[in-house]
Amino acid sequence: MSVDAVLSRISEIRSQIDALRTGTTTTSSTGTDSSTAFADALASASGTTTGAAASGTTGAGVTTAAANTGAATSVDAGAGTIATGSGATGADVVADAKKYLGVPYVFGGTTTSGMDCSGLVQTVFKDLGVTMPRVVPDQAKMGVEVGSLKDAQPGDLIIPKGEGHVVIYVGDGKVLHAPRPGKDVRIVDNWYKDSDIQTIRRIVPAQAQATATTTSAASRSTDLQTAALLSLMQSGSAA
Repeated sequence: MSVDAVLSRISEIRSQIDALRTGTTTTSSTGTDSSTAFADALASASGTTTGAAASGTTGAGVTTAAANTGAATSVDAGAGTIATGSGATGADVVADAKKYLGVPYVFGGTTTSGMDCSGLVQTVFKDLGVTMPRVVPDQAKMGVEVGSLKDAQPGDLIIPKGEGHVVIYVGDGKVLHAPRPGKDVRIVDNWYKDSDIQTIRRIVPAQAQATATTTSAASRSTDLQTAALLSLMQSGSAA
């Protein structure tokens, strides 16, 4: 195959990549062959089955199954699972909580007129699109447990023994909370030791985890497309 032919084939394949990404299809016989060939090459690279026969489509339309990343999509905080559906991270939790600095403590409150410790936590996560229960004992069951203070990340919740209070870890040994009547929402040095703590809960991903997941997915997608392109170029050269 000549260089011009290879370049032309690559151009066709790129068009098919765009079509597959957007879910559009091509009706020309040439486009169909290239799309099917790319889908088959991509399937070979990823170890999955794609193409018209596998997807149940007929004619020129080619359907590929969406990649299963295994990521949770819940926006409800649950026991033993991190809520990822809202896209919020621990850094977002801290940023949103800081909006309430100076709000007076009011038992049972959940608004800027006044809030208590668990009302602050519920309100912050609600702002970010994550549903949390109202009281500390229930909040202490949500998300996944963090082993100790040294593993805590910004946005994690720290609940002391007795489950009578909850604070938001903001990093650098500091916490944000609504303390008690006569006080307002504030950031202070964390006074809890591991021996004081009932549980530390991570409700949404830490920033580093979210970034690593996104980078890994993008890298895998690029690797699979590259493998498919190389496969098609090699088959074209052999012809």
